[in-house]
Amino acid sequence: METYRQRLADVTARRGRLCVGIDPMPQVLAAWGLGADVAGLEACARGIVEELGDRVAVFKPQSAFFEPFGSAGVAVLERVLDDIRQTGALSILDVKRGDIGTSMAGYAQAYLVPEAPLAADAITVSPYLGVGALEPAFELASSYGRGVYVLARTSNPDGETIQTADAGGMTVAQHVVDTVQAANALHDDALGLVVGATHAAIGCDLTSFTGSLLVPGIGAQGGRVDALATAFGAAVEHVLPTASREVIGGGRRELGDRAARLLEQVRRL
Repeated sequence: METYRQRLADVTARRGRLCVGIDPMPQVLAAWGLGADVAGLEACARGIVEELGDRVAVFKPQSAFFEPFGSAGVAVLERVLDDIRQTGALSILDVKRGDIGTSMAGYAQAYLVPEAPLAADAITVSPYLGVGALEPAFELASSYGRGVYVLARTSNPDGETIQTADAGGMTVAQHVVDTVQAANALHDDALGLVVGATHAAIGCDLTSFTGSLLVPGIGAQGGRVDALATAFGAAVEHVLPTASREVIGGGRRELGDRAARLLEQVRRL
């Protein structure tokens, strides 16, 4: 069985290192000329995959924009995840789950077991109940060739207070980086980190980190592809730049051109 890192390396070698966020928020639906209802949600989310599925390596559906529609919205998310599988791209389901014991195990079963209705190739998780509490997700991910991305240094300004706080001589973010890297040795490098593209200096040392780095914030949040090499240094080879509104925010007609522009920038990294 291929590991998540092997699968990611294969698809990005063929299609380029770009992750497109599927964030069908009301503003995006309006730009697409769609209503803020289940029909609009489905037309937008599945349309993104239909339009870009043969050229983009990774898609990141944001669960938060599907859940407000209840079971109908979750059913759309199931279909979107299946659409992504059919194109040969990988999916990172942005759910940011984090809990302890059997609850974390339940979340892991929901998203990382291949037969689960909401199965994704990888998920995002929060470490703020302790990195060790995420072990059920780590174990399932490595067992099934899936991935887990742990929040470390996020792109939102409000995260700085907690993430740069002292944790015994290092920042909280650095503690997360180091603890996840130690766990990676036991889990086939299935574990990655979320580190935002919006920081001129990311504030943590990623020199020894061997997993994937999911880097959101390109475009609408102010992050730039051409700034990643300076911010990440030698770790830039592990970076998976992620853009949502920058690609999908202009409507379906602009999808291809917007994605192509970003892919070209990423190829120059």
